[in-house]
Amino acid sequence: MSGNFPSIHEPVPTQIAWRVLFGLSVLVFPFMLLFGFATHPNILSISMVTELEAWTEEWRTSEWFHIGHLVVMLSVPFVTFAAIALASLLHGRGAWYGFVGAVLAVFGAFLLAVDKGALTFVLTAFKDMPEPEFLAITPALEAIFNRDGWLWITWGFVALPIGFIVIAIGLLREAVIQKWQGYCIIAGLLLLLNPDIEIISSAGAILICASMVPIARNILRGHLEPVHGQLAAA
Repeated sequence: MSGNFPSIHEPVPTQIAWRVLFGLSVLVFPFMLLFGFATHPNILSISMVTELEAWTEEWRTSEWFHIGHLVVMLSVPFVTFAAIALASLLHGRGAWYGFVGAVLAVFGAFLLAVDKGALTFVLTAFKDMPEPEFLAITPALEAIFNRDGWLWITWGFVALPIGFIVIAIGLLREAVIQKWQGYCIIAGLLLLLNPDIEIISSAGAILICASMVPIARNILRGHLEPVHGQLAAA
């Protein structure tokens, strides 16, 4: 009878599937965010877009503006799984960091998807509109640009980087990851909390990518677990 069951020391197929899903999510999502930032028009500009005319010029003249935002929206499932994966590594004094961080990150990821849907894809309906008709809807576009009405709720996506920062603090407290990885994650996420200056956001995403690659590798290999307070060797 015992030969019909997997050993308790051997991962069952579902455990392997979850490991692969979590590992790939941790690996993929920062690169998807980087793609979204890097394909933004005027990537080298360090100025905030504060004028309606400049904003409409960005999304009316660049197809990559919408492609990049589409990729960011599609990253939301990976962001969600990554937050759960990283939080699930915390079992000791960092467990509450994992719980609180995951709740914030998942909530922020949801509102990130809402933000891209409301403030990006709706605009594609107006992208190729003839100029006279486009000028006629300027007041409506200005309301979107200013996030009037209930659109202010979309600012809640800032909970995403804050949540991952909390998780990273927990991972550092339990020494699940190396210090340089935790510091890179936190620094990169702090850079994302800027007023839509894409070159700064891209730099932050690069830092997150650099730190998440070895973490994802160790998750995929099944080596990322706290062992006597240290990261198991890859």
